[in-house]
Amino acid sequence: MWHKPQLMTAVADLLLAAGAAALLVALGLGAARLPLFPLKEVVFSQELQEVQRSEVERALSGLVRGNFFSVNLEALRGALEKLPWVRKAEVRRAWPSRLEVRVEEHRPAARWGEGGGQLVNTYGEVFAAGLPPARADALPQLAGPLGTAPDVLRRFDDFARQLQPTGRQPRQLVLSPRLAWQLKLDDGLLLELGREQPKAPVGQRLARFVEIYPAVLAERSPRPQVVDLRYPNGFALRLAAAGK
Repeated sequence: MWHKPQLMTAVADLLLAAGAAALLVALGLGAARLPLFPLKEVVFSQELQEVQRSEVERALSGLVRGNFFSVNLEALRGALEKLPWVRKAEVRRAWPSRLEVRVEEHRPAARWGEGGGQLVNTYGEVFAAGLPPARADALPQLAGPLGTAPDVLRRFDDFARQLQPTGRQPRQLVLSPRLAWQLKLDDGLLLELGREQPKAPVGQRLARFVEIYPAVLAERSPRPQVVDLRYPNGFALRLAAAGK
């Protein structure tokens, strides 16, 4: 190799470049650890509706440390997403001394299950968060087996559209462990829709109720408490809800 000047020159250039790169990395790491580029503020890109400032401060306490380059953005994001009302969070650096935070809050669509503070958001995702009693009571009540929340919410919206001609609104929808549907209206009337069947879809049974409602149910006295629509070609009225 000593008799090949060109090769020696190439090796020397390579070593010099590697040394320069290592020096730049070392200088960068050293600068990041120095008390330079301090973080001065954390800014939220939108006004928060459900998440409280005190919750955010507690979640980020102890995590906003280091400087502009060394702060752990992933740790901040993870801490924010543990808050009850936060669905997703994004954290990014904004030169020279600021962190910008974007939070997507849960938008509650209904209560879920039998109490316990669980809600369903507009994506059909179940989350646990508290609501004032008045707001909670204004939401419909949904329930079903584990993992069925998206389908139950979708069905609830479908049933609400179907019921519009009657002037009634659904207030409760339950999918039983046997996958039978039970719908309760705002006037207390309970509709037993049963299980989904290829020859008699649940939506078709509800359409039958919408058709008969004005003539059979609107002015009926005494008013039935349950309409059993599980029959292929008819329905039954009951004055009291039967046990499941």
